[in-house]
Order: sequence, then C-alpha cells, then structure tokens
Amino acid sequence: MSEIGVGLLGLGSVGSGVIDLLFENQSKIVSRLGAPLSVTRVCVRDMAKKRTVPLKGVEITDDPMAVIRDPSVKIVCELIGGTKEAKTLVIEALKAGKHVVTANKALLAEHAEEIFGTAKKHGVDVYYEGAVAGGIPIIRTLREGLAADRIESIHGIVNGTSNFILSLMADGQSSFAEALASAQKSGFAEADPSLDIGGGDAAHKLSILVTLAFGVHIPPHKIHREGIQTIGSTDFKFAERFGFAIKPLAIAKEHGKHGIEARVHPTLVPKHWLLASVPDAKNALYVRSFALGSSMYYGAGAGGMPTAMAVISDLIEVARNITSKSEGRLPARSFQDIKSATIYPDENVTSRFYCRLSLRDKPGVLGKITNILGEYSVSIAQLIQEDRTPQETAGEFASVIVLTHATKVLQFKKAMADIENLEDCLTKPVVLRVVQ
Repeated sequence: MSEIGVGLLGLGSVGSGVIDLLFENQSKIVSRLGAPLSVTRVCVRDMAKKRTVPLKGVEITDDPMAVIRDPSVKIVCELIGGTKEAKTLVIEALKAGKHVVTANKALLAEHAEEIFGTAKKHGVDVYYEGAVAGGIPIIRTLREGLAADRIESIHGIVNGTSNFILSLMADGQSSFAEALASAQKSGFAEADPSLDIGGGDAAHKLSILVTLAFGVHIPPHKIHREGIQTIGSTDFKFAERFGFAIKPLAIAKEHGKHGIEARVHPTLVPKHWLLASVPDAKNALYVRSFALGSSMYYGAGAGGMPTAMAVISDLIEVARNITSKSEGRLPARSFQDIKSATIYPDENVTSRFYCRLSLRDKPGVLGKITNILGEYSVSIAQLIQEDRTPQETAGEFASVIVLTHATKVLQFKKAMADIENLEDCLTKPVVLRVVQ
C-alpha cells in the first residue's frame, strides 16, 4: 500500500517528538496500518535553526501554505499553538480537503463550530487526542469506549502545572512563589503562568470534555473558574488534618433539563479518592457513567513525548480512515449534532466549604462569624482557631478555620460577603470547595 504523507506545521517539542516516534516505531506502525506513515514536509519559523531529529527525505519550509498545498500531504498536523494563525491554517487545510490532527485545546474550545463545521462540509476528519490530558486517551474513550453509556459526571486533574505546584506545597517545603518558580525551572510553567494557575487552560480542556461527554458546547469563558494563587501552607496543614488533599479539579455534571454544571477550581479531595494521590505534573480523570459506574484514567498529561504519542495515534486513525475510504466514520465530537448548553448556575451548586479567616483576636468576634453563617443557613461541621504565630501575637490577630456541611454556593457567598465586610476581618477569606 502506498505511503500516506503527513505535513507538520511546527517543529517544537511535540513536533520533534512526532518525528522521533515515527522514525523509531515505523515498523510497528506499518504492521498496524498496512502502509507507511511518513512526514514529507515540515513548516518551521527559523530555517537556520539546527535540528536534532531525523529529517532525511523531509522537505523543510517556512511557508505553511506550501505544506497545505503539497499534493503528497494527506494529513496536516497543526502544532504551532495559539489561536489566530492556527485557526487560519487549519481552516485552509480543511478547505483544501486535507485531514487535520491537532493538539491545540484553545483553538478547538474557542473555534469549535467553525472548525468542525468546515471539516464536515469538506468531508474530512479532525482528530485531537493530544488536546486534553496529553498521552491519556480520554478523548478516544469518550468518543468510542463509552459511546454506549451515559456520562453523569467528570472530575479531572487536567492541568499538570497547577498539580505540580500544589504537590510541592503539600510537601511543606515550598511557598506558592517557590513552587511556581520550580515549575518554571522544570519547564512545566510558562514565563507568564496565568493561564495555568488561573484556571484558563483547564477551562479550555473542560469545554472540550463537556462536548464529548454531553453533546453540548460551553464556551471556556462561561465556565466558572478559580485560581490557586491564594492557597497557603496553613491550608495544606488543615486539609491533612481533616483528611483531604488539595487538588486542581475540572468538574462537569449533568443536571437533566436544568443544564450542565462546569467549573474549575482548587478543591479539597478526600484522601481515599484516587485523585487525591495523583502526584506532580500527572493528569487523571475520574468518570462516572450510568452503565460502567466509576472509571479512572491516569498518566502523563503534558510533555513532548506523551503528547506526540497521542498525535501519532490520531495520525494512524486518520490514515486508517483514508485507506478504508471511511472518512467521517465517527462524529468528531461524539454526537452528530452539538447543541448550545443550558448552563447550570454555579450559585445553585451544593458544596461543602473550607474557609480560612484572618480575624482580630478579641472577645465576640467568633460569635459574629457563627451568627452570620447561621443567618444564611450555613451549618458548621468544624471550627478551629489556630494557635497564634509570633507575628499574629504581635498584631493581635489569629487564623480561624471553618469547615461547613453542604450548602448552596449562593448562600455561602452571601455569608462570606458579610464576613469580609466586618472590621474585624483583616484580609479576604481563603475559600476552597470540598468535592462531593
């Protein structure tokens, strides 16, 4: 069977990994596919840059349209990142009748309708396993493995940077700033880490997962998100005392006709949950479905080689479709027709809460706190005043930890607003949800 040509747009860590893996595993790929799968043309920004990957027989260009127009290229692999240029090139490739493989979660989350609509119009495939959770085959699982089931909820650690930072802080050796610096030094965080630590990256991925699981689209900007920046060492100490780990979760749940709940935030996770033990920059997804029940998917969620592996798995699948003339065999997003989602309001979500308050240490203050919580029907499970540090003794303030029973988010927010307005509340409360 004749060779199936691939054109790469971008030769960074993932693109280089694709070249390396195709070179190393070509015989295995041929035995699975029945035909050679080869990169024939690559677009790079810097033609003069020295490359360490095997590029014999590969034509290098700095013109992305040369890759798209090349008749030997049947599959265009977009690995340049970003959204503006990537969107233009992906649309052009689809219009040219080329299948597309990408690992660009922001592109797919923000421009899904146009991209998948163009692919359908021109009868070509878009595959994107590497866009969510790196090397974990969660997209293929939702599209195929669980196609006969009904997804009820997803809880996922899908941002390795945040999980790496919180893992270092949990060990008690690093402050947030120190853990972030370590993440940047290790290559897990960008110079501007705001998308990772603020929840934006996880929101892009959750948007994709919601579509795959429930057949509806929620734009990333409509997903409730909270960052990890306010968490301190005290919070890890009390999380441990209460039997929890602090993890950065992306959560989606179906509420029937009331809509889809979708949120991203740091969360107290019970120690007996498998998600509580996911270390460092690893990713994991915990899926609940009607027939199967609970299932867990764990592995490397970032990095050149794990993502390259997912990309090549997509290339093989597209190549199978080409050789069997079965393009469009699977709906690109699990469902034939994607609807706009009814978003379940975050204020209606029921949760337990952990709250750390910095209060003026004088008689009557704790009474005010408990009275306010009571006014809004927020029931206290535990309330602890931490022993003063020397700094707190000098300033006559103390940390108070509150763990609540389940309550509506709206009621808890109203209580926190009143507490924050007290003159005896010295800083903004640190609030974390408890997973249920």
